[in-house]
Amino acid sequence: MSTTADPARRTEAPSQPGPSQPGPSHPGPSRRRVLGAATAGGLALAAGLPSAADAAELPLLGTYDVVVIGSGAAGMTAALTAAKQGLSCVVVEKAPTFGGSAARSGAGIWIPNNPVILAAGVPDTPAKAATYLAAVVGPDVSAERRQAFLGQGPAMISFVLANSPLRFRWMEGYSDYYPELPGGLPGGRSIEPAQLDGNILGAELARLNPPYLTVPSGMVVFSADYKWLALSAVSLKGAAVATECLARGTRAALLGQKPLTMGQSLAAGLRAGLLAAQVPLWLNTPLTDLYTENGTTAGAVVTKNGTPGLIRARHGVIVGSGGFEHNAAMRAQYQQQPIGTEWTVGAKENTGDGIQAGRRAGAALDLMDDAWWGPAIPLPDEPYFCLAERTLPGGLLVNAAGARFVNEAAPYSDVVHTMYERNATDPDIPAWLIVDQNYRNRYLFRDIAPTFTFPDAWYTSGAAHKAWTLDALAAGIGVPAAALRATVNRFNGLARNGTDADFHRGDSAYDHYYTDPAILPNSCLAPLWLAPYYAFKIVPGDLGTKGGLRTDARARVLRPDGSVIPGLYAAGNASAAVMGHSYAGAGSTIGPAMTFGYIAARDIAAAARA
Repeated sequence: MSTTADPARRTEAPSQPGPSQPGPSHPGPSRRRVLGAATAGGLALAAGLPSAADAAELPLLGTYDVVVIGSGAAGMTAALTAAKQGLSCVVVEKAPTFGGSAARSGAGIWIPNNPVILAAGVPDTPAKAATYLAAVVGPDVSAERRQAFLGQGPAMISFVLANSPLRFRWMEGYSDYYPELPGGLPGGRSIEPAQLDGNILGAELARLNPPYLTVPSGMVVFSADYKWLALSAVSLKGAAVATECLARGTRAALLGQKPLTMGQSLAAGLRAGLLAAQVPLWLNTPLTDLYTENGTTAGAVVTKNGTPGLIRARHGVIVGSGGFEHNAAMRAQYQQQPIGTEWTVGAKENTGDGIQAGRRAGAALDLMDDAWWGPAIPLPDEPYFCLAERTLPGGLLVNAAGARFVNEAAPYSDVVHTMYERNATDPDIPAWLIVDQNYRNRYLFRDIAPTFTFPDAWYTSGAAHKAWTLDALAAGIGVPAAALRATVNRFNGLARNGTDADFHRGDSAYDHYYTDPAILPNSCLAPLWLAPYYAFKIVPGDLGTKGGLRTDARARVLRPDGSVIPGLYAAGNASAAVMGHSYAGAGSTIGPAMTFGYIAARDIAAAARA
């Protein structure tokens, strides 16, 4: 990846597939090292696609001012904005459900200076935010794109509040991921949706994409609650939060509500806004290709009810169709090995359709080597994106040599970047999360309460191991026993002292978010001492890929020479992320996705009025 500040002038990867090669690291925060050059390769033209002339002969499914591809956070925000700008709009969605990966998520939204955090007294300013984002992202993203996000993000939140039933809460205390950088906020800038009654959608609620993890029955849980629910067996505040979650559920049941939070609330609230604005959303309608007339993107070829058809767009097409995390060929072509589709928690329909269509239309691609990474446990039913479990005191990560290799409490994307950077010479994939019974007696693990046994399938699949000695555990996971014993002994000494001299776990305010305040002198660190011991396989999981169509500050899709493809816009994971190779805070996926969807629709409206 070029380090030129203007992404429109970067050199694109060659057009033929080639082996994945790691590149040089990028400058940035000392805890963060990023992936290097994008892998060689390009997208071959898909066989059997209709030509422009053939597409024009397809059945016309409708003509709208704007056609939006995808019903995730980016697509629905874009469509709602277009409708409120007086434009006719349709949303087409490949899946039988709406909401995409956003509906599956915790729905954190990172938007500096938004009205919700300012009302809560968060000491943010535009100058702080600009300084912080520049420090986090570095030269990978132009200043113009960063400023577009920061400048329009608060307006987008105000717009959504005014035009949908969504309300938001500050995720108090959820630190920016690099709070020690200039402009960083230890108290955090992230917000999440408030509780929403699903009854507002009527029958449409049945078509909401289900969550990645189901909330415990009878409870109403916000994303920010999980920090405390993990501690509910050992913390008075944790117990109080669990009680409040249950009380919310009881109140909702007595009122006959269908309570939604997190991604379910976000997707439902945006869908309710579209219903009120009378914007049609067509499910089971995958994109086949973009339609171009005289060099301008003028519609989309889709398959509806099993039959190809053309939707014409008078003023523009907005691609918000998600990333390519479930496209094995694209992942193998663009990303480092080992990689696959079985470790991601992104929506299964995200196979890069919009990215490929944009590439065929002449678009440049960026950041295709990267993803919204995070350590994951490959459980037999689905991967588990590991947040609190790897940062709670009493656990450590080791590699194939039985040695620690990273600050376990670092931002989750950083941990996986480190895994890939080191793997060729010092294998870290898979890594192993090592904990003891004292840890298990104290903390929730995924949705399994303290002291409760793990499912047998976790063990038979190899995702989990249990042994009464560290030597036996080492044998089970194939690491040198003496090395594992030495690593745990070294870690225990650091934990008792409260200072991680090896990897600085606990030096950042962010490190202390998913930890146990009762543990002193460092809430991140506790020794392992009580048998049996457990090991959990850790692989490079992700929330979705972050590479895609290159765009400018107006969300317009660009060619490799920096020129604009008329009529074509992109937002969300179908576009190259404004976060570059980094991750500013919780919600750095959804916040920019919604913002650039909003920017795209407003730009189309402005051009239509001109």
